[in-house]
Formats: sequence, structure tokens, C-alpha cells
Amino acid sequence: MNGSIDPCLAIIPARGGSKGLPGKNIRPLAGLPLIAHSLRCAERADGLARVIVSTDAQEIAAVARAAGGDVPFMRPAELALDDTPTMPVLAHALEQVELAEGRRYASVLLLEPTSPGRLPDDIARARQMLAADEQAIGVVACSRPSFNPFYVGVVERGGYIAPAYDVIGPQTRRQDVPPFLRINGALYLWRRDFVHAAHPRWLAAGKHLALEIPEVRAFSIDDQLEFDLAELMLQNGLVQLPWLPARAKVST
Repeated sequence: MNGSIDPCLAIIPARGGSKGLPGKNIRPLAGLPLIAHSLRCAERADGLARVIVSTDAQEIAAVARAAGGDVPFMRPAELALDDTPTMPVLAHALEQVELAEGRRYASVLLLEPTSPGRLPDDIARARQMLAADEQAIGVVACSRPSFNPFYVGVVERGGYIAPAYDVIGPQTRRQDVPPFLRINGALYLWRRDFVHAAHPRWLAAGKHLALEIPEVRAFSIDDQLEFDLAELMLQNGLVQLPWLPARAKVST
């Protein structure tokens, strides 16, 4: 496998038909449309050859362009359904850009607007990790939850609770169980051919590296509560983003 990851195409997908939080991709968060946070992060990240927005909605396209975003095409309606997987959306965007430019990219970076807590340094670390490991097909942002499901996860069996995982073994202390990471959606970086193949079960289709970022920045916004919590964290200085005015951390 060729280890080169350049040039890298960053894609920000923003569908117009959100059901959990209508209009979320352009709803103002800390004074900026939600999609603008991904654009601000990408423009501060080194090594990205191009950053584009893939959307089916003219309103989102207009907001993205007003924020300096590149919207080179409108996404077909059949790729903007409630159950449309992400990989075909990325494959379509990759194909459109490569055809228009007449060149081939080496990697694709997925930046979902619903994860505004990522930093340019996260992108830089992901790129370094993928470039350094020729066996890896991608890098996925992960974080450690405030609790370890290996230790506290239970299920009901026969009316009584039982451990959900059998990986604990003889350990009896929380500190002794294996660390647990969750995929948080902050970023995904893949080699070009992997995206082009549009694997429906991408996690099982190749070797992926885990880019660990702090859980406090790993929020993903899909409903009103998640939006409100993100707003509070930004307003109270619990999360600092370099494209926003610095705020003093509120003591609790």
C-alpha cells in the first residue's frame, strides 16, 4: 500500500433534512452557523489540498458560501435521504471533485458539522498517524467516556443484572479493567481508494488507528439537548476554539 496521503480532500457533508434538530447545520452556535465551525477548523489545518461542502440544500449552500465555504456541486436527492450512509456521499463528492480537477487525491478527511469541538491539531495528528502507518486504511477520532462500560456495563438476564462484557476477568477494581474508547465523530481520515470503494461496513473493512481526543471536546450535536450543552461549554470556557473569542473558564 502506498503510504502517501497527499493531496488530501476534506469533505464537510451537510444534509438539509435533519429530523432530530431541524436546521441544525446552519443554526448559530456561539455566534457562528454550526457548519462554519468545521470550515474555520479546516482553514486553520495544514496540509489540506481542498475543503468542500456536500449538501442537497440551497439554504445550507448559501450559508456555507457566506462563511467562505466551497460548494462546487449540489448533492443528488438520492444521496440525502434519512437512511443514506455516509460512505456513498463521500465517494460521490470525491468522484465529482476528481473529475472536475482532472487529478487524483490520496486521502479523504471527513469533517461532520455536528462535531464542532475538533481542533486543527487533531487533523494534523491524524494525518501524521496515517502517513506513518502504511498498513492502516484510516484514522478515527475516539475518546474515553467518563465511565468505563467494561466495569459498570450490565444487562438483564432472567430478571437479574449480569455483566455485559466478559473481558474483565478476575479484576475487581475499576482501575484494573482495560481502557474503553468510543468513536465520537470528530473526524475520520481515510485513504482515497477505501473511500472510493464505499464500504457499507467500513470499520470491519480495514485497519483503523484511534486518534484520542479529550471527551470534553467530543460532543456530537443531533438534538436540542446536545446543542444546548455544547453552547454552555463554549460560553463558559470549558471548551476553547481558536476561531472564537477566548472566554474565562467559569468555576463550579
